[in-house]
Amino acid sequence: MKFSHYLFDFDGTLVDSMPYWSQKMLNILNETKTPYPENVISIITPLGDVGTAVYFRDVLGVPLTNAEMYEKMDAYALPCYRDKIPLKADVLECLKRLRAKGCSLNILTASPHKALDPCLRRLGIWDLFDNIWSSDDFRLSKSNPQIYLEAVKLMGTVAAETAFFDDNLTAIRTAKEAGLYTVGVYDVTAIDFRCELEATADRYITSFSEICSLSE
Repeated sequence: MKFSHYLFDFDGTLVDSMPYWSQKMLNILNETKTPYPENVISIITPLGDVGTAVYFRDVLGVPLTNAEMYEKMDAYALPCYRDKIPLKADVLECLKRLRAKGCSLNILTASPHKALDPCLRRLGIWDLFDNIWSSDDFRLSKSNPQIYLEAVKLMGTVAAETAFFDDNLTAIRTAKEAGLYTVGVYDVTAIDFRCELEATADRYITSFSEICSLSE
């Protein structure tokens, strides 16, 4: 099956960042001694910083303002995105191969631009993408099917001709509902949901070396 348009998640898909992303959120819960469900990371991953702050305050009862939570998130995470977080194995080679084939490469992530953009530039892959979107750009979370439809429209294509890659079960389920071809991506932090992700996604990969066959 050939695709001309690719839409990628960032954290846990293109980069090995989920331990850092998760820790910035858990720090808030642990510092405030707020009880949280065992699957809290899976719940908040599609929400982004804004949605997570709302969930923490309104659902879990974290006794901080949104601004206070953002400050704590940034203090921990921004240096990691700027200086530490690496690409996943085979990502650079596969993105370059897809680009050489004339494919349109795009990012849709829950991470804010202040973390996303410096990381992409440091890793040398910024220029490989036609569009780099945070969910904040749409004022929608990745658990809302509309965000995928709006991204597809801006790419100038249709949902059925777009391959979407994500390591998060909720995002894959929602993108599939929107009509995109979904590819589940292995990440060690989502190991507990691997079987369900494999069953939900149209395709599942454990390595980016498998991606190029989609365009051949």
